Amino acid sequence: MKLPIDDEYAALFSVGQVADMLQVQQAFLRRIDTQQVVSPQRSAGGQRRYSRAEIGRIQQVVTMMDQGMTLPAIRRIFQLQHELDQLTRERDDLAARLTALDQRPTGPPARRPGRSPGGE
Repeated sequence: MKLPIDDEYAALFSVGQVADMLQVQQAFLRRIDTQQVVSPQRSAGGQRRYSRAEIGRIQQVVTMMDQGMTLPAIRRIFQLQHELDQLTRERDDLAARLTALDQRPTGPPARRPGRSPGGE
């Protein structure tokens, strides 16, 4: 049985929990959501709920900001990474389809019934 905690995309953690885990201010988490850098899911009551995957992205944001990057620059980097991931998946799919086409059996063209190979 798979538990929600096993799913890295399950939105399980509140703003307060994530702020405590990462030692950041709750206002920082709200700011990166407002600026669409990391946008967590919302509970039925409208509260932010973070997944482990989103927490990992927040850690990346903190590291990048420590290196002097702005939130708009970080958002753009994440967008480009997402686009690259999509293009990589498309390329891999096309390569697999091309390989499958190349592996089809080839042979001489089939003869039509009733004809001899030498002519009429």
